[in-house]
Amino acid sequence: MFSYRHAFHAGNHADVLKHTVLLAVLRHLALKDTALTVFDTHAGAGLYRLDGDYAQTSAEAADGFIKLTTSTLKEPLAPILQDYMDMVAGFNAKGQWKVYPGSPFIIQRLLQGRDKLKLFELHPTDSKTLSANIAQLEVGRQVAILREDGFEGVKKFLPPPARRALLLCDPSYEIKNDYARVPAMVADSLQRFATGTYVVWYPIIPRPEAHDLPKKLKTLANKAGKSWLNTTLTVKSSKLLQDKDGETVRPGLPSSGMFLINPPHTLKAALQLALPQMVALLKQDQHATFSLESGG
Repeated sequence: MFSYRHAFHAGNHADVLKHTVLLAVLRHLALKDTALTVFDTHAGAGLYRLDGDYAQTSAEAADGFIKLTTSTLKEPLAPILQDYMDMVAGFNAKGQWKVYPGSPFIIQRLLQGRDKLKLFELHPTDSKTLSANIAQLEVGRQVAILREDGFEGVKKFLPPPARRALLLCDPSYEIKNDYARVPAMVADSLQRFATGTYVVWYPIIPRPEAHDLPKKLKTLANKAGKSWLNTTLTVKSSKLLQDKDGETVRPGLPSSGMFLINPPHTLKAALQLALPQMVALLKQDQHATFSLESGG
């Protein structure tokens, strides 16, 4: 149950998509004066060392975020992509890329005094590390760390007191029933608080549950009469490969998506500028592409 550690994947292409979208959503929500409650159902450790043992083992950041730091584009980065770069830079000494902020720290940077952040993390080691990392911020009761199941834990907080909320759900999906638990949680959350902004990250891999998930979320949003946005980023082919000995080699994560219910009305146009640049900078073969659709 506790085999997944995001430290192995910090700063990869999925994080680039996830955190660029998350940051753009937070910027928009921060424009209002009313208090905001943010939920992160699978918070992880919060901060990651790109020069640490975990990150160095897989070196996924080298094919992800690090590629953006040496952009070969002739034009400037799209505003939301540059904002993401600036956010990560804020955790590092100038010209160095040794620390990568997970979603808890990206969110916390944008919170205002009246806002609240609820972080759920079940993994015993990551939960302990997250607590230690957050403690260094000295933000008191603004940030709560709950070592419990985020799928169930959010229920007791919805609807939030000020009737404004953002919920980020990005499980590892290593546990197969996560694919069923995500739409079940979103459906329950919409019943409890229909006007919240719900953001779901999902992997795109060759298994039916993964392909069905965004379809289920789209159906949920349409039935609830809510606007939605779905975007994907593919960096390489998903076909299985063979090594020199003829052994089958899995290609790793080729693509991922972000599905949002009640997204900011400004997000689609912002992504139309950023996604082609993500493909250009992060592509690993000729199959790299993106998709962007919306409804409601």
